[in-house]
Amino acid sequence: MPASRVSAEAIAARLSAVGLTTRVEEHDRYTSVEAEVPESLSAESWREVLKVLAEADRFGLHATSQNGRTLWAVVHKAAPTTGDVGGPSHQR
Repeated sequence: MPASRVSAEAIAARLSAVGLTTRVEEHDRYTSVEAEVPESLSAESWREVLKVLAEADRFGLHATSQNGRTLWAVVHKAAPTTGDVGGPSHQR
């Protein structure tokens, strides 16, 4: 399992512990976590949510009058390393 998936799953688990329902999705360059936020979320729960989101590379809140509030967080996948860029015949 990619490290980004492990981190995203940990974020999702901690958000679930606060009482939020989460979704984790894989993308080409990142793994995302989304959670619907109820209107009744307490100030204490918000503080915990913000601590959890700080573990992500990026996060935000999408709020609309029609769809409510959705938290999102992104954990970037590591860029692949290339090893010996010059190849075996490259000499200095």
